[in-house]
Amino acid sequence: MASIVLDVPRAEHHPADRIGIGERRPRLSWTVREAPYGWTQGAYEVQVAVDARGGAVPPWESGRIGGADSVLVPWPAPPLGSRERCVVRVRVWGRDAAGGGQPSAWSPPLTVEAGLLSPADWTAEMVGPDGERDPEAWERTALLRGAFELPAPPAYARLYASARGLYELELNGARVGDEVLAPGWTSYRRRLRYQTYDVTGLLRAGPNVLGAHLADGWFRGRIGYGGGTRDVYGDRTGLLAQLEVVCGDGTTVRFGTGPGWWAAPGPVLRASLYDGEHHDARLVPPGWSEPESEGGDGWRPVRVAADFDVRTLRAPTGPPVRHTQDIAPVAVTTSPSGRTLLDFGQNLVGRLRLRTRGGWGARGAEVTVRHAEVLQDGELCTRPLRHAEATDRYVLAGRREEVWEPRFTFHGFRYAEIDGWPGEFDPADVTARVIGSDLRRTGWFACSDDDVNRLHENVVWSMRGNFVDVPTDCPQRDERLGWTGDIQVFTPTAAFLHDCSGMLASWLADLAADQYADGTVPLIVPEIPTPDWLPAWPMAVWGDAAVLMPWELYRAYGDEGLLRDRYGSARAWVDRVLAGGTDGSAGRQLGDWLDPAAPPDDPWAARTDAGLVAAAYAARSADVLARIAEVLGESADAERYRAAAAGARDRFTAAYTTADGRLTSDSQTAYALALVFDLLPDGLVEPAGRRLAELVAADGHHIATGFAGTPVICEALTRAGALEDAYRLLRQRECPSWLYPVTRGATTVWERWDSLLPDGTVNPGEMTSFNHYALGAVADWLHTRVAGLAPAAPGWRRVRVAPRPGGGLTWARARHETPYGTADIRWRLHRGHRHRLEAEFTIPHGTTAEVDLPGLAPYEVGPGSHRAGVDLPEA
Repeated sequence: MASIVLDVPRAEHHPADRIGIGERRPRLSWTVREAPYGWTQGAYEVQVAVDARGGAVPPWESGRIGGADSVLVPWPAPPLGSRERCVVRVRVWGRDAAGGGQPSAWSPPLTVEAGLLSPADWTAEMVGPDGERDPEAWERTALLRGAFELPAPPAYARLYASARGLYELELNGARVGDEVLAPGWTSYRRRLRYQTYDVTGLLRAGPNVLGAHLADGWFRGRIGYGGGTRDVYGDRTGLLAQLEVVCGDGTTVRFGTGPGWWAAPGPVLRASLYDGEHHDARLVPPGWSEPESEGGDGWRPVRVAADFDVRTLRAPTGPPVRHTQDIAPVAVTTSPSGRTLLDFGQNLVGRLRLRTRGGWGARGAEVTVRHAEVLQDGELCTRPLRHAEATDRYVLAGRREEVWEPRFTFHGFRYAEIDGWPGEFDPADVTARVIGSDLRRTGWFACSDDDVNRLHENVVWSMRGNFVDVPTDCPQRDERLGWTGDIQVFTPTAAFLHDCSGMLASWLADLAADQYADGTVPLIVPEIPTPDWLPAWPMAVWGDAAVLMPWELYRAYGDEGLLRDRYGSARAWVDRVLAGGTDGSAGRQLGDWLDPAAPPDDPWAARTDAGLVAAAYAARSADVLARIAEVLGESADAERYRAAAAGARDRFTAAYTTADGRLTSDSQTAYALALVFDLLPDGLVEPAGRRLAELVAADGHHIATGFAGTPVICEALTRAGALEDAYRLLRQRECPSWLYPVTRGATTVWERWDSLLPDGTVNPGEMTSFNHYALGAVADWLHTRVAGLAPAAPGWRRVRVAPRPGGGLTWARARHETPYGTADIRWRLHRGHRHRLEAEFTIPHGTTAEVDLPGLAPYEVGPGSHRAGVDLPEA
């Protein structure tokens, strides 16, 4: 069947170039790129060829397996062993080929390679500098060095590495890999990730040297707000590295960190995630990571960490942090104080790369770079950074040309101030290097309103900037923490825009690891000491991440394994809630946090009763847990939590509805939660929807919701039949609104609706970030309602095509790379006849779609390209 074309298969949620996976039986997925109209899969075969590294091994073949499954299909071959490498191919048969049809051609090959799967595989030891820290150089980095020899040129080599702190490796003077901020941030005492590198091309016969830069990072550096906390996970950094080489003559060499290694102070005098990096290029030992050098003076034997437990090591499930884009400055100006300011035109997360040409005469000159998201009165506005200095310094070595960027810090900024530049400044010598988790983009949206398009792009940039290994609240000030509420409300949007399955699965594993014995979910994951928030108490919206996030990821990716992995965590949280944990009496509830009516210094002061928010979420999480239990075949639990959800809904109605059918909190958030979470008896649904529309109109179609209400307000209006009110809310440009920041030049989503006040000054509130994705959760409504593209079954096995034009928009489109392939929709109102809706949509192979256009009875279609049109009623 030459007309059936498959793409490269995928293993679990890993990127195709991943080596060193942690699964012995990785599930496989594949997509059909080309097939005749109406074709559906009826059977498949998997071939696994083991790489014996020199020996010929016949491939293992599953034989023909009947079924239409093509996403997260169980591994059919013998389980992988540590270090085992194999090549996987798939072919398929059509459903009409049963009983003798011809298979497709084999798919392109996928290479699957396991990492070190057992603690016994590790022979290296965690090592670090010996002695006490220099109180005058508290955050100075260290250099580590180990020498070894190979008897012959390498044929195959893998380097496995991790650290307590942050590391960057060099082998024979060349950098290893392209990862940034490795090994990332996890709940280190329970889960420490390691990375796998192919270093075959960096080795040579004879002497070799493996070197490392080692910094404090999240492990030992200052993290948290209000001054933060140091040494959260320990007071000594360390490196773990294990090199395994198969030489061309058949010999094997294993070399790792241990007592034979040496350490010396590094050239980075200060490496702080918040405060920046101070690098003195004069202090770099010449050739320190090359075999031709002995390293120079100052090297001392390392200290072996006796307390390190290799059982905490985990292979990654998501992509690493990398440089993902370079941005040149769009303008260079001089501030009123006479300083050079660079505007990069985009609020981004990363750091600057500098190229200087001072020569020997500039040796010892120091270039200082300060960062900020906004300007005020023509100068950097650094007040919102609070205790984060966000300042990098580079001391020149005096070479003819020097290129430098920090290794162990990152900043959130649009503007940078340069001071001390040697010679004439050329803007071409400065580049902003965007960093973030290297997530694959999977979702796009556009419409006829350019401001709405800018809003959507701002959501994308805020996600990019806050997905830096951990889904953080903000990337610039002294915080940058994994607040559970922010990502809980944003998960549906995140899963549409990027493939974040592996990254968020890892973060949810940390959530479960840090969860309290009584089921309480920390407000921040990984949990760190934070003023006023420890020990954590059950917090609605935030703690519900334990239940609602796995469910939303299941809806997006169809991964029952994730539901199973996190089932205990979800159940523990709901049991804690049902025992009265979030009923308002057990502690403070953030409720509808950052309601725009709240004063700048009191973000708790929302219009909606926090107890109402907590009760709504209690019912929602119990209901979702019942659905999870049903998917997993836990029938007794499913029945128990269905009953619990019904009871929670009854209690909500009894406690928070009045005799005249209104809610006790007569607010947008209260009605939106009640409608979207299906909390009201049938007789109250229509009046509640009508009252919500009245409130929105009474507020002049301005936003009146915070963290709890904003993600659901437009959906609630849509369900209430008030679609035009939802559109007017969306397209409002006066403050507070989604588009007000756009009119003020925002390129990311703000923490507050008025982070920048109408008079151009920065909000005086203590929390004023210009890069917070939570309020950008409205993008889910743009995808599912404005464009009309959504999953109708878990993992997009069924697609829902249901655009709801309105608000004066004349066209919209969306595209999503589902687990089965590309789904897209493009609609417009017919030119010259405004009330004719015409839609074109594409459904991927392996799926079906339910099409629901206004005024037409819903109908189903299969894979392929489709067109439809309908006359809309006059407005």
